[in-house]
Amino acid sequence: MSGWLRKQWRRLYERLLRREIDDVPTHVAVIQDGNRRYARRQGETKSNGHRKGAQTTEQLLEWCQELGIQELTVYAFSTENFERPPDEREALFDLIEDKLREFADADRVHENEVCIRALGDIERLPDRVQEVVDYAEERTREYESFVLNIALAYGGRSELLSATRRILQQVDEGTLSPDDLDVETVESQLYDRPVRAVDLIIRTGGDERTSNFLPWYANGNEAAVYFCTPYWPEFSKPEFLRSIRTYQHREKAWQRTRLSRALTLVKGLGDTRAEEARRILDGSDDVPDVDGIGPALPVEDDAESA
Repeated sequence: MSGWLRKQWRRLYERLLRREIDDVPTHVAVIQDGNRRYARRQGETKSNGHRKGAQTTEQLLEWCQELGIQELTVYAFSTENFERPPDEREALFDLIEDKLREFADADRVHENEVCIRALGDIERLPDRVQEVVDYAEERTREYESFVLNIALAYGGRSELLSATRRILQQVDEGTLSPDDLDVETVESQLYDRPVRAVDLIIRTGGDERTSNFLPWYANGNEAAVYFCTPYWPEFSKPEFLRSIRTYQHREKAWQRTRLSRALTLVKGLGDTRAEEARRILDGSDDVPDVDGIGPALPVEDDAESA
Protein backbone atom coordinates (compact mmCIF):
# COMPACT_ATOMS: atom_id res chain seq x y z
CA MET A 1 0.00 0.00 0.00
CA SER A 2 1.42 3.40 -0.98
CA GLY A 3 2.10 6.06 1.62
CA TRP A 4 -0.80 8.19 0.35
CA LEU A 5 -3.30 5.31 0.53
CA ARG A 6 -2.07 4.33 3.97
CA LYS A 7 -2.56 7.89 5.20
CA GLN A 8 -6.08 8.07 3.74
CA TRP A 9 -7.00 4.71 5.25
CA ARG A 10 -5.74 5.81 8.64
CA ARG A 11 -7.79 9.00 8.51
CA LEU A 12 -10.94 7.07 7.60
CA TYR A 13 -10.29 4.57 10.38
CA GLU A 14 -9.80 7.38 12.90
CA ARG A 15 -13.13 8.91 11.89
CA LEU A 16 -14.86 5.55 12.23
CA LEU A 17 -13.42 4.99 15.70
CA ARG A 18 -14.30 8.53 16.77
CA ARG A 19 -17.93 8.05 15.69
CA GLU A 20 -18.11 4.89 17.81
CA ILE A 21 -17.09 6.76 20.97
CA ASP A 22 -19.75 8.57 22.95
CA ASP A 23 -18.38 8.12 26.47
CA VAL A 24 -14.84 9.00 27.55
CA PRO A 25 -12.97 8.53 30.83
CA THR A 26 -12.17 11.55 32.96
CA HIS A 27 -8.69 10.29 33.94
CA VAL A 28 -6.32 8.23 31.78
CA ALA A 29 -2.99 6.88 33.06
CA VAL A 30 -0.29 5.59 30.72
CA ILE A 31 2.66 3.24 31.20
CA GLN A 32 4.93 4.34 28.34
CA ASP A 33 6.81 1.12 27.70
CA GLY A 34 9.11 0.24 24.82
CA ASN A 35 11.32 3.28 24.21
CA ARG A 36 14.57 1.31 24.51
CA ARG A 37 13.33 -1.65 22.48
CA TYR A 38 12.14 0.74 19.78
CA ALA A 39 15.57 2.39 19.66
CA ARG A 40 17.33 -0.98 19.50
CA ARG A 41 15.14 -2.13 16.61
CA GLN A 42 15.79 1.14 14.75
CA GLY A 43 19.53 0.97 15.38
CA GLU A 44 19.42 4.19 17.41
CA THR A 45 20.65 5.14 20.87
CA LYS A 46 18.47 4.68 23.95
CA SER A 47 18.40 8.45 24.40
CA ASN A 48 16.88 8.89 20.95
CA GLY A 49 14.25 6.29 21.82
CA HIS A 50 13.30 8.23 24.94
CA ARG A 51 13.17 11.51 23.02
CA LYS A 52 10.86 10.04 20.39
CA GLY A 53 8.73 8.69 23.21
CA ALA A 54 8.52 12.21 24.64
CA GLN A 55 7.13 13.40 21.30
CA THR A 56 4.40 10.77 21.54
CA THR A 57 3.57 12.04 25.03
CA GLU A 58 3.06 15.54 23.64
CA GLN A 59 0.69 14.16 21.00
CA LEU A 60 -1.21 12.19 23.63
CA LEU A 61 -1.83 15.38 25.59
CA GLU A 62 -3.46 16.90 22.50
CA TRP A 63 -5.59 13.78 21.86
CA CYS A 64 -6.87 13.81 25.43
CA GLN A 65 -7.87 17.45 25.18
CA GLU A 66 -9.62 16.85 21.85
CA LEU A 67 -11.81 14.16 23.43
CA GLY A 68 -12.60 16.13 26.57
CA ILE A 69 -10.59 13.96 28.96
CA GLN A 70 -9.79 16.04 32.03
CA GLU A 71 -6.72 14.39 33.53
CA LEU A 72 -3.69 12.48 32.24
CA THR A 73 -0.98 10.72 34.25
CA VAL A 74 2.19 9.49 32.54
CA TYR A 75 4.73 7.13 34.13
CA ALA A 76 7.91 9.01 33.30
CA PHE A 77 10.41 7.57 35.81
CA SER A 78 9.80 4.69 38.22
CA THR A 79 11.69 3.82 41.39
CA GLU A 80 13.06 0.80 39.48
CA ASN A 81 14.60 3.18 36.92
CA PHE A 82 17.17 4.22 39.54
CA GLU A 83 18.78 0.81 38.93
CA ARG A 84 19.60 1.62 35.31
CA PRO A 85 23.21 2.43 34.30
CA PRO A 86 24.34 5.92 35.41
CA ASP A 87 24.73 7.26 31.85
CA GLU A 88 21.19 6.19 30.94
CA ARG A 89 19.78 7.70 34.15
CA GLU A 90 21.52 11.00 33.48
CA ALA A 91 20.22 11.08 29.93
CA LEU A 92 16.68 10.52 31.27
CA PHE A 93 17.12 13.29 33.83
CA ASP A 94 18.33 15.61 31.04
CA LEU A 95 15.25 14.79 28.98
CA ILE A 96 12.85 15.23 31.92
CA GLU A 97 14.45 18.56 32.79
CA ASP A 98 14.28 19.82 29.19
CA LYS A 99 10.70 18.68 28.57
CA LEU A 100 9.32 19.93 31.87
CA ARG A 101 10.76 23.39 31.29
CA GLU A 102 9.54 23.34 27.70
CA PHE A 103 6.04 22.35 28.82
CA ALA A 104 6.00 24.99 31.55
CA ASP A 105 6.83 27.72 29.02
CA ALA A 106 4.73 26.43 26.09
CA ASP A 107 1.97 28.74 24.85
CA ARG A 108 -0.40 25.80 24.30
CA VAL A 109 -0.08 24.80 27.95
CA HIS A 110 -1.12 28.25 29.13
CA GLU A 111 -3.76 28.74 26.44
CA ASN A 112 -5.39 25.43 27.43
CA GLU A 113 -4.84 26.05 31.16
CA VAL A 114 -2.95 22.82 31.81
CA CYS A 115 -1.96 22.26 35.44
CA ILE A 116 1.34 20.32 35.65
CA ARG A 117 1.89 18.24 38.78
CA ALA A 118 4.58 15.75 39.80
CA LEU A 119 3.74 12.53 41.67
CA GLY A 120 6.40 10.53 43.48
CA ASP A 121 9.34 10.66 45.84
CA ILE A 122 10.63 13.85 44.23
CA GLU A 123 13.39 14.33 46.83
CA ARG A 124 15.21 11.30 45.37
CA LEU A 125 15.71 13.14 42.08
CA PRO A 126 18.73 15.34 41.29
CA ASP A 127 18.46 18.95 42.45
CA ARG A 128 18.24 20.22 38.88
CA VAL A 129 15.17 18.05 38.23
CA GLN A 130 13.57 19.07 41.53
CA GLU A 131 14.07 22.71 40.59
CA VAL A 132 12.36 22.37 37.22
CA VAL A 133 9.50 20.41 38.86
CA ASP A 134 8.96 23.36 41.21
CA TYR A 135 9.16 25.75 38.26
CA ALA A 136 6.56 23.87 36.18
CA GLU A 137 4.17 23.41 39.11
CA GLU A 138 4.42 27.05 40.14
CA ARG A 139 3.83 28.37 36.61
CA THR A 140 0.68 26.29 36.13
CA ARG A 141 -0.61 26.02 39.70
CA GLU A 142 -3.78 28.07 39.16
CA TYR A 143 -5.01 26.23 36.07
CA GLU A 144 -8.00 23.88 36.32
CA SER A 145 -9.09 23.05 32.76
CA PHE A 146 -6.77 20.03 32.41
CA VAL A 147 -4.40 18.22 34.79
CA LEU A 148 -1.15 16.61 33.63
CA ASN A 149 0.41 14.39 36.31
CA ILE A 150 3.98 13.29 35.71
CA ALA A 151 4.98 10.28 37.83
CA LEU A 152 8.65 10.71 38.78
CA ALA A 153 10.58 8.45 41.17
CA TYR A 154 7.24 6.74 41.58
CA GLY A 155 6.47 3.24 42.86
CA GLY A 156 3.04 2.19 44.06
CA ARG A 157 4.25 -0.24 46.70
CA SER A 158 6.72 2.30 48.06
CA GLU A 159 3.95 4.89 48.18
CA LEU A 160 1.62 2.63 50.17
CA LEU A 161 4.43 1.44 52.48
CA SER A 162 5.51 5.02 53.26
CA ALA A 163 1.91 6.04 53.90
CA THR A 164 1.42 3.09 56.27
CA ARG A 165 4.56 3.96 58.22
CA ARG A 166 3.49 7.59 58.64
CA ILE A 167 0.03 6.54 59.83
CA LEU A 168 1.51 4.07 62.32
CA GLN A 169 3.81 6.79 63.61
CA GLN A 170 0.81 9.08 64.20
CA VAL A 171 -0.96 6.28 66.07
CA ASP A 172 2.15 5.65 68.23
CA GLU A 173 2.43 9.37 68.98
CA GLY A 174 -1.22 9.52 69.95
CA THR A 175 -2.13 12.10 67.32
CA LEU A 176 -4.35 9.62 65.47
CA SER A 177 -6.81 7.12 66.89
CA PRO A 178 -7.14 3.78 65.07
CA ASP A 179 -10.91 4.31 65.20
CA ASP A 180 -10.52 7.44 63.08
CA LEU A 181 -8.57 5.69 60.34
CA ASP A 182 -10.46 5.93 57.02
CA VAL A 183 -9.93 6.44 53.28
CA GLU A 184 -9.26 10.15 53.73
CA THR A 185 -6.57 9.40 56.29
CA VAL A 186 -4.72 7.09 53.90
CA GLU A 187 -5.04 9.45 50.94
CA SER A 188 -3.67 12.34 52.97
CA GLN A 189 -0.43 10.36 53.43
CA LEU A 190 0.09 9.42 49.78
CA TYR A 191 2.20 11.36 47.32
CA ASP A 192 0.67 14.56 45.96
CA ARG A 193 -2.42 12.76 44.75
CA PRO A 194 -4.23 12.87 41.40
CA VAL A 195 -7.33 15.04 41.28
CA ARG A 196 -9.54 12.13 40.14
CA ALA A 197 -9.57 8.35 40.45
CA VAL A 198 -8.12 6.56 37.40
CA ASP A 199 -10.68 5.26 34.87
CA LEU A 200 -8.35 3.75 32.26
CA ILE A 201 -4.75 2.49 32.28
CA ILE A 202 -2.94 2.07 28.96
CA ARG A 203 0.27 0.08 28.63
CA THR A 204 2.26 -0.12 25.42
CA GLY A 205 5.10 -2.47 24.48
CA GLY A 206 3.34 -5.83 24.73
CA ASP A 207 3.64 -6.59 28.46
CA GLU A 208 0.34 -7.28 30.20
CA ARG A 209 0.96 -5.97 33.70
CA THR A 210 0.41 -2.65 35.45
CA SER A 211 3.87 -2.51 37.04
CA ASN A 212 3.16 -1.06 40.45
CA PHE A 213 1.42 1.98 38.93
CA LEU A 214 -1.15 3.96 40.94
CA PRO A 215 -2.53 0.94 42.85
CA TRP A 216 -4.66 3.04 45.20
CA TYR A 217 -6.27 5.21 42.54
CA ALA A 218 -6.56 2.62 39.75
CA ASN A 219 -7.17 -0.73 41.42
CA GLY A 220 -9.37 0.86 44.06
CA ASN A 221 -11.49 2.35 41.28
CA GLU A 222 -11.48 -0.93 39.29
CA ALA A 223 -10.04 0.94 36.31
CA ALA A 224 -10.24 -0.55 32.83
CA VAL A 225 -6.88 -1.70 31.42
CA TYR A 226 -5.79 -1.67 27.78
CA PHE A 227 -2.63 -3.52 26.74
CA CYS A 228 -1.24 -3.08 23.23
CA THR A 229 1.87 -4.21 21.35
CA PRO A 230 3.29 -1.02 19.73
CA TYR A 231 6.30 0.45 21.46
CA TRP A 232 5.58 3.85 22.99
CA PRO A 233 7.19 5.94 20.18
CA GLU A 234 4.88 4.08 17.74
CA PHE A 235 1.69 4.59 19.73
CA SER A 236 -0.85 6.16 17.38
CA LYS A 237 -4.11 8.01 17.62
CA PRO A 238 -6.13 5.01 16.30
CA GLU A 239 -4.58 2.87 19.05
CA PHE A 240 -5.54 5.52 21.59
CA LEU A 241 -9.12 5.62 20.29
CA ARG A 242 -9.29 1.82 20.53
CA SER A 243 -8.30 2.10 24.19
CA ILE A 244 -11.13 4.58 24.77
CA ARG A 245 -13.51 2.19 23.01
CA THR A 246 -12.37 -0.55 25.40
CA TYR A 247 -13.23 1.69 28.34
CA GLN A 248 -16.61 2.50 26.82
CA HIS A 249 -17.49 -1.17 26.16
CA ARG A 250 -16.53 -2.09 29.71
CA GLU A 251 -18.63 0.69 31.20
CA LYS A 252 -21.67 -0.37 29.19
CA ALA A 253 -21.17 -4.02 30.16
CA TRP A 254 -20.92 -3.04 33.82
CA GLN A 255 -24.10 -1.02 33.50
CA ARG A 256 -25.97 -4.01 32.08
CA THR A 257 -24.62 -6.20 34.87
CA ARG A 258 -25.97 -3.77 37.46
CA LEU A 259 -29.31 -3.67 35.69
CA SER A 260 -29.47 -7.45 35.56
CA ARG A 261 -28.97 -7.56 39.29
CA ALA A 262 -31.58 -4.85 39.75
CA LEU A 263 -34.04 -6.94 37.72
CA THR A 264 -33.37 -9.94 39.96
CA LEU A 265 -34.04 -7.84 43.05
CA VAL A 266 -37.32 -6.33 41.82
CA LYS A 267 -38.74 -9.69 40.80
CA GLY A 268 -39.77 -10.09 44.40
CA LEU A 269 -41.76 -6.85 44.24
CA GLY A 270 -44.36 -8.11 41.77
CA ASP A 271 -44.92 -8.55 38.04
CA THR A 272 -45.48 -4.82 37.35
CA ARG A 273 -42.10 -3.73 38.76
CA ALA A 274 -40.34 -6.66 37.10
CA GLU A 275 -41.76 -5.72 33.70
CA GLU A 276 -40.61 -2.12 34.24
CA ALA A 277 -37.10 -3.36 35.01
CA ARG A 278 -37.10 -5.51 31.87
CA ARG A 279 -37.97 -2.46 29.74
CA ILE A 280 -35.03 -0.60 31.27
CA LEU A 281 -32.69 -3.53 30.63
CA ASP A 282 -33.82 -3.69 26.98
CA GLY A 283 -33.03 0.01 26.53
CA SER A 284 -36.60 1.15 26.05
CA ASP A 285 -36.65 3.22 29.22
CA ASP A 286 -34.25 5.45 31.13
CA VAL A 287 -31.61 3.83 33.30
CA PRO A 288 -32.19 4.26 37.05
CA ASP A 289 -29.52 4.84 39.65
CA VAL A 290 -28.79 1.37 40.99
CA ASP A 291 -25.49 2.13 42.69
CA GLY A 292 -24.93 0.18 45.84
CA ILE A 293 -26.30 -3.11 44.53
CA GLY A 294 -22.80 -4.53 44.49
CA PRO A 295 -19.62 -4.61 42.40
CA ALA A 296 -20.04 -5.48 38.75
CA LEU A 297 -18.33 -8.46 37.18
CA PRO A 298 -15.24 -7.67 35.07
CA VAL A 299 -15.45 -8.09 31.31
CA GLU A 300 -12.83 -8.77 28.69
CA ASP A 301 -11.35 -5.72 27.00
CA ASP A 302 -11.28 -5.50 23.23
CA ALA A 303 -7.55 -4.94 22.82
CA GLU A 304 -7.19 -8.22 20.94
CA SER A 305 -10.29 -7.81 18.83
CA ALA A 306 -9.49 -4.27 17.67
